[in-house]
Amino acid sequence: MSVTVSAMHRICEPLQAIGSAKGIAMRLGHGHVEVMAKKSPLDDPETAAYAWARYRQIMRILMMVTIATVVIALAVLFFFNGAISVHFYIAVALGISFTMLLGGGLMGLVFLSNGTGHDDSVDNNLPSADELFGDRDDDQDR
Repeated sequence: MSVTVSAMHRICEPLQAIGSAKGIAMRLGHGHVEVMAKKSPLDDPETAAYAWARYRQIMRILMMVTIATVVIALAVLFFFNGAISVHFYIAVALGISFTMLLGGGLMGLVFLSNGTGHDDSVDNNLPSADELFGDRDDDQDR
């Protein structure tokens, strides 16, 4: 029994598509498959290098501001309260540092994402709330 190349192609092509996004979309009954997102500007190595260098610069400035804030806070607490337990000062220093660095780091990532155009590359074609749940005016008329 000989199998031709075109027969093998007809057999293997549907099997390969089953695991792909196109195959999944076809199994779900979608006749067309669209690209999920546009290309991000961060995919360009030069843009990404510039953006991450800027982010690191922001984080260095944030680290200096955090250290200054911790030193000032500890000095003020020592001036008004005197020598309290060392655990109190450690907790204050860690609490201020963690809060400032985490908040500043996440905000820096938001600025990086927005500033490079990465946010614009997301294709958000979700239906509106009215399409999902119906028009609110129809519910109030009843």
